[in-house]
Amino acid sequence: MLNDNASARVSDFDAMKDDLVATRHYLHQHPELSHQEANTARYVAEKLESWGYDVTRNVGGHGVVARLTVGEGRKSVAIRADMDALPITEAIDRPYKSQTPGVMHACGHDGHTTMLLGAAQYLARTRRFNGTLTLIFQPAEEAGTTSGAMAMIRDGLFERFPFDAIFGLHNHPGAPEGQILTRNGGIMAAADTATVTVKGKGGHASRPHLTVDPIMVACQIVVALQAVVSRSIDPTKAAVITVGTISGGTVSNVIPDTATFVMTVRSFEPEVRLRLEERILRVATDVAHAFEAEAVVEYEHGHPVVFNTTPENEFATGVARDLIGAENVKECPPIPGSEDFAHYLEHKPGAFLRLGNGVESAVLHNPKYDFADESLTVGAALWARLAESYLR
Repeated sequence: MLNDNASARVSDFDAMKDDLVATRHYLHQHPELSHQEANTARYVAEKLESWGYDVTRNVGGHGVVARLTVGEGRKSVAIRADMDALPITEAIDRPYKSQTPGVMHACGHDGHTTMLLGAAQYLARTRRFNGTLTLIFQPAEEAGTTSGAMAMIRDGLFERFPFDAIFGLHNHPGAPEGQILTRNGGIMAAADTATVTVKGKGGHASRPHLTVDPIMVACQIVVALQAVVSRSIDPTKAAVITVGTISGGTVSNVIPDTATFVMTVRSFEPEVRLRLEERILRVATDVAHAFEAEAVVEYEHGHPVVFNTTPENEFATGVARDLIGAENVKECPPIPGSEDFAHYLEHKPGAFLRLGNGVESAVLHNPKYDFADESLTVGAALWARLAESYLR
């Protein structure tokens, strides 16, 4: 760790706070959906270029990668922020309300981008590190299987911009503003999707004995699946199976040929993830067979577990404690939500942190949500101090 007098402090960003807030409000007013972040990317790239960074645009879509090398150090660290918004109509008439109908920053990516920009400006001015700093402004975090992390990796992120470790964060509604939460190992869940199509035999609803009712069979499978977590998974491990949609038939007096339901499957460990898939396939097919129907399961693997490597997470935790005091750094409980930052951690060591957004904050993806401006200086200082400490 650098001597404290030579490391970024939250107070160093007090003079920048008005500019940080203005940047965040501008981004909030001009949200762009996944794969449409052209103006946001341009805004980010132009700021970085004005501060002296070597900027590469259009990495994996609208991704922006900025690099700055100071001294002759061989170490390199990457820090990532996401840029995209959501197809949600903002419900509160703020002075900086979204100017794009039906689109808003309901997940705080405007704040994430602003904090990394603030750190970038500070680090370019102070240059108190020895090595290469890589800043990743990622598009399409909200895009599921077409996410920006995977696109940037496919576009040669690791080969074109080599680095030793990567760090990222997400704001955390429910925790006090400026508090930092960390966790070794799995911090956010793997998220998979299973679609089950039950094939039966349709007919008249008044003569069900002449049919194989796929709706009834689908319901039996849904009920049976509720026992998978409680009876097939170690009770000390976390897992979730939730059926979110079910459909079949068009009118009340006709039994259809097929019925379909779709579930989300969440887990925090690779072996649990595999076990859930095995049990879902077995339960669906066997229950359907018991009722003389057929179940076809399409299993789609989504983002893997966000798995923090212990050395990097403990390093980041130490930086956070030095920055804001150990009493303001807490252990984060496992979060069932998913994050495409997990794909970076499949290839590189690193850690994903959480930053308090206020105890009374609306939840993420809510039309009343807003990023807490009071957290901006803490987040920017965290990234600046982490870069300085890693690249000492």
